Amino acid sequence: MLPSGLAALCLLLLQTGALGFGILPGDSLNHLEITETAILNATVQVCHKLAQAEGTVFTFPPPPLTAEAVAIACDSPKSSKTFRAAVKFIILRNVRVDIRHALNASFHFDEENFIEGRKIITDGISAVKASNRQENFEAARQKLGEILHPLQDFYSHSNWVELGNKNPNPNLIRSDTSIGNIADESRATCRNCDGDDCRNNILEDIIQENVLTSGYFGIVPFVSTKPKGKCSHGGLVDQTSTIEPKGGINKDTLDASHGHLHTEAANAAIAATRELLEDIRGAAGDRDFLQMMGISKGSNKALCFVIDTTDSMRDEIEAVKNVTSFLVNSKVGTDDEPSVYILVPFNDPDFGPLIRTTDPDVFKTIITSLSAAGGGGDFEELSLSGLQLALTGAPPSSEIFLFTDASAKDKQLKSTVIALIERTKTVVNFMLTNISGLRRRRRSDHDQHRNQMSKLDAQLYRDLAQASGGLAIEVTTAELPVATSIITESSSSSLVTLLQAARSPGRADNFTFLVDESVGNLTVYITGRSLTFTLINPSGESQKSTDGTGSLITSSQSVGNFQTLRLNKQVGLWEMRMVSTDPYTLKVIGQSAIDFLFDFVEASQGPFTGFDALETRPRAGVNGTLLVSVTGSDSATVTEVALVESSGSGEVNGIVESQGGGDFLVRVDRVPSVEFVVRVRGQDNSSSRVSTTSFQRQTPTNFRASSLTIIADSNSILAPGTPFSVPFSVMTSGTGGNFTIRATNDQGFASTFPTSLLLATGGSANGTVTLTAPLNIPSGSDVTLTIEAEAPGATDTNYIVLRFSIINTVTDFTHPVCQLLSLQSKCSENCSLSSSWELSVRVTDGADGTGVDRVILQQGNGTISTSMGVGTNNENVTLVSYRASCCSPDVELMVVDRLGNVGSCFYTIRATSSSGTRDTPSSLLCLSIAVAVMQMLGLLVPTDRGIQ
Repeated sequence: MLPSGLAALCLLLLQTGALGFGILPGDSLNHLEITETAILNATVQVCHKLAQAEGTVFTFPPPPLTAEAVAIACDSPKSSKTFRAAVKFIILRNVRVDIRHALNASFHFDEENFIEGRKIITDGISAVKASNRQENFEAARQKLGEILHPLQDFYSHSNWVELGNKNPNPNLIRSDTSIGNIADESRATCRNCDGDDCRNNILEDIIQENVLTSGYFGIVPFVSTKPKGKCSHGGLVDQTSTIEPKGGINKDTLDASHGHLHTEAANAAIAATRELLEDIRGAAGDRDFLQMMGISKGSNKALCFVIDTTDSMRDEIEAVKNVTSFLVNSKVGTDDEPSVYILVPFNDPDFGPLIRTTDPDVFKTIITSLSAAGGGGDFEELSLSGLQLALTGAPPSSEIFLFTDASAKDKQLKSTVIALIERTKTVVNFMLTNISGLRRRRRSDHDQHRNQMSKLDAQLYRDLAQASGGLAIEVTTAELPVATSIITESSSSSLVTLLQAARSPGRADNFTFLVDESVGNLTVYITGRSLTFTLINPSGESQKSTDGTGSLITSSQSVGNFQTLRLNKQVGLWEMRMVSTDPYTLKVIGQSAIDFLFDFVEASQGPFTGFDALETRPRAGVNGTLLVSVTGSDSATVTEVALVESSGSGEVNGIVESQGGGDFLVRVDRVPSVEFVVRVRGQDNSSSRVSTTSFQRQTPTNFRASSLTIIADSNSILAPGTPFSVPFSVMTSGTGGNFTIRATNDQGFASTFPTSLLLATGGSANGTVTLTAPLNIPSGSDVTLTIEAEAPGATDTNYIVLRFSIINTVTDFTHPVCQLLSLQSKCSENCSLSSSWELSVRVTDGADGTGVDRVILQQGNGTISTSMGVGTNNENVTLVSYRASCCSPDVELMVVDRLGNVGSCFYTIRATSSSGTRDTPSSLLCLSIAVAVMQMLGLLVPTDRGIQ
């Protein structure tokens, strides 16, 4: 949060194209706040540039910036949830470095590991750019969070600020330049602190000669590798600071050894984060950068189909073609237009490939060309393999529709698919067309009877649907077009779940759900047969399922085992009384901006405090912690969070602690041992409403806990053709025995792993998965590895899901450069639209470069054209011509090579400026000006949480 005076200044700087940031008086900035501040400002600037390019009006949101406000300013209000989710994901990956790599000096630029620290950053940047080129945005976000931590630590742990530097070190994100004058290993850099005052403990010659150094760090008393005369990190945890020279130089917090420079370090870290984001944006382009950040035009939802393409599915495929064409046409250009379209075909013996496009016309063409092919000679198909590919390829929190009339041949993937559903929080709907004994292979009556899908086969799909909060809709082929109307409903933007419940076996039960003012299009979905219900609204009026007419239900439709009810909205508590002895599901949804995100987290067990998001199931029967974030409203608060049994009435309520900024830490004294959902209740105090609104939201996804724990960690980048090892550990708090191990990956890469591990009661065991990616896989692809452990007798199971980027070795580190060939101007002191100037520029990527990919007009209102040529050394060159009115005197060209290295060239015809290239992009120059102005006015003052 910013003080009002600083907020006003920041707004002014933003509106003039500069970027402002500040620190709340009395607090320090930590990695979370530094990262969020930089991302929000970077995203605002990208959206501003896009608006300028498109000739639309852009209104800067008032500070302090929030995800919701930025999404609205970017004309993508329905992306606020996915934008906030992306920011939170990047932040958690940043914070994780302190937990997973606490004692690795290279990740923190400690112990003068400048070359090693920069390599982590530059290798990571290459991975982010490669992932973005393949539209693997989640992998890009993962690596981005990891490299932002060392980048930010450089300014707190080194003496960069003490050397008088106010701006970031641009060479940290470039591997072809010198970081600076690094202290020799034998050179002394510090003296003992004078008491508690460490302000002047760096030696004068180090400062005068502009020599880089950083502090040593160690947590084991009397064991230190600190060379004689070197600086320490400092602080209570650092044991090297008790060895001469005593003290430290870190600027993590205001009360740190060099806490008097915390503000300067934090501001430099924000500026450096912006600089890195600007470099990534330049390589990706504006639209892909926003996609990486979870912002897109329309709903930012994926339309994802997984389709059985065997011969008996001809009629079903035609129905899918028809509904797809209608659906795509109805959404294009609206707020509900999907951000990405995905198709995964499957049959037997094949599945895939995953086809992804952002172009609706391309998707319609792909669907139209889909055809049924022969089967694999039996009735079962690779449906779960196709679903696994979709779950790892679609954005998190997607909705997937699977069409089939066959049972699964790959039933062994059930637990893997459930693990992926839990991790991605994706809803899967199954459209099943052969359960009631309809024909399958167009064979004899005997074969038709033999090949129908049994109820037991269909139960697998029902179980997966229930796990995800989706629907298993059972219809005939003729009924499928009617049933697919669900797709139109579910593809609407801003869908929220008010209630999700299942009863198997069926029984009479009463359910309640709270409807608030923000909810529209209130709809009930029911699956099941031979059931009745009574619906009661907040006024006490009721309507039975047997009533032909009523005031509560405005419309209803039934097909197969599926019913949909559209309700006449009334704010307040509703009740649904269900009666059935057969299994059934009940789901209540609506449209609202207000929703929530959450992760199970655990406190760090290492030397640093903090929370890390779980990649596994939480522990059953013991206490647990959730991090909950409200989306869609900056004024909403959480009042209650409960873990509610999916098939019963039991629930565990948590203790809610506000963390500020719409984030809440929730502690529960027990995680249920049965399936459960997460329910959130809260209040929205928006000024647009007369009174406070109470709301209720629920996860559609069902979650499980486990007495098993799996831990795995590995470098997140693997090289094609090279075996890649992933060590893991399995622990149990229960009875020991021989535990089954399964390891699957969505790309079908060759792998080895132990099929079982022997654990003693309450004990642990270790194993290793080895993956090998083929040599021909494109750089920037990714692979999702799921490792599962199952207790003897299948009484318990747990998993860990890991995503790795596949990156080829990078050899091109050279940034493209510009050479001015000519600049001609017919301009006078007073500009005239009828007069113009023009220039010609030669762009090259060096003899060893990969070549220029594109030239972008970053600044200027003229026209640009490019052509290819050959240089004197037979290298490829790009010739750029630019022509503009004299009233547009400046031009900046952004040049990107094929590996994402970005160069910037600036030219002007202003009489007071010289033409030529510059190393600092205009946005970074604006950052420097903003910092200088705020420092001059005394507005940048220190704060209490540090760059830790």
